[in-house]
Amino acid sequence: MKIALDIIGALLAFAAIGSAVSKLKKVPDVMEAMAKVGVKQQQIPLLAYLEIAGGLGIIAGIWSKPLGVLAAACLVLYFAGALFSHISRKHKVADFGAALGIFVIACITSALQLQR
Repeated sequence: MKIALDIIGALLAFAAIGSAVSKLKKVPDVMEAMAKVGVKQQQIPLLAYLEIAGGLGIIAGIWSKPLGVLAAACLVLYFAGALFSHISRKHKVADFGAALGIFVIACITSALQLQR
């Protein structure tokens, strides 16, 4: 179980921090997706920093179960909000596939964190 948590957790941390970096670098596809869901330009850095905090919390959660549980739960909520934003605007799955994938990984990580 611990090995699965470490692997899935590392994947989640990588995905969350990678997503944040793409926002901070203002990758055109990411900026377009953010605009489609109504995110204002000045909100994007805050969202990126929240993702970075979540990713770092997942990494620190390797040694601290409470921090790992909290970070995973926060990333579940973050990406649930992203999915809600896309679904409420009736976007196709192709438009929010990355957010859906990270949401699933965050849910699995949360479950694994709670079981350890």
